[in-house]
Order: sequence, then C-alpha cells, then structure tokens
Amino acid sequence: MSSSARPRMTGIGRVLVIVYAIMALGATGRSFVQIVERFDEAPLAYTLSALSAVVYIVATLALVFAGRRGWYVVAWVAIVFELVGVLIVGTLSFVMPELFAHPTVWSWYGMGYLFVPLVLPFLGLWWLATHRPVAQPTGATTAAVAS
Repeated sequence: MSSSARPRMTGIGRVLVIVYAIMALGATGRSFVQIVERFDEAPLAYTLSALSAVVYIVATLALVFAGRRGWYVVAWVAIVFELVGVLIVGTLSFVMPELFAHPTVWSWYGMGYLFVPLVLPFLGLWWLATHRPVAQPTGATTAAVAS
C-alpha cells in the first residue's frame, strides 16, 4: 500500500469501509438463504438481494483500494449503481408492492436495514468526491518508457 493511500483509510473512510463490509456480509447471507430455501416464491426479489450483495462486495473492495485510479472509478460506478438501485427498488416497492411481497435489501429504501442502504451511497459518493486519489509522480514512469 502506498503512503498516499494510507491516510484515506482513517476516520470516515474507515467507517464507510466497515459499514459496506457489514452490508456485503448481511446481503450475501440473506440472498444465499433466500435463494437456497425459497427462490421459487420470489425470484425477482431474491435475485435483487443477490445483486445488492455483489454491489456491496464490489463497493467495499473498491473503497479499500480507491487510492488507485482504476479502483476509484470502480468505486464510483458501484456506488452510483447502488444509489440508483435503492431508489428504483425502493420506489417500486411502494408503487408496485406485489413485485416485492418478499423484501429485498433495497425494498422500501432499505427500511429493513434501518435505511442504511438509502443513506450509505450518499455518504460514499461524498467521500469519493472529497478524497480523490493523489496523482503519482510520472517522472519515474516517463524515464522508464523513454529508455
């Protein structure tokens, strides 16, 4: 881990990673049990639970490695996808409740998770916007390419 990436994982950055990891574990466990035990009862809801688990896993990893340019972009994509997902699923669960007779992580804007799924992406996007990766000196890379 580079020294420029180390300060990123303190304070709110560390808390975000921990909360994302907890959500990843919770969503993964929930979706696994739902799919194994009763997938035929609500395939849409349980597939969305599994999708949210994947998004939380990717977001957790991307936040941990966000000091690297590629992972920073992955973090943005994952968290924006998460935000869009929770807003769409949350809205549909109120407008078309028959689609979500069985709850997902994002149903009712994450009410079953104390609305953490609704608040978390806003915090994640704020953190990413205020903690851009530090540009690495290109002198060594340029010198290596020139020779």
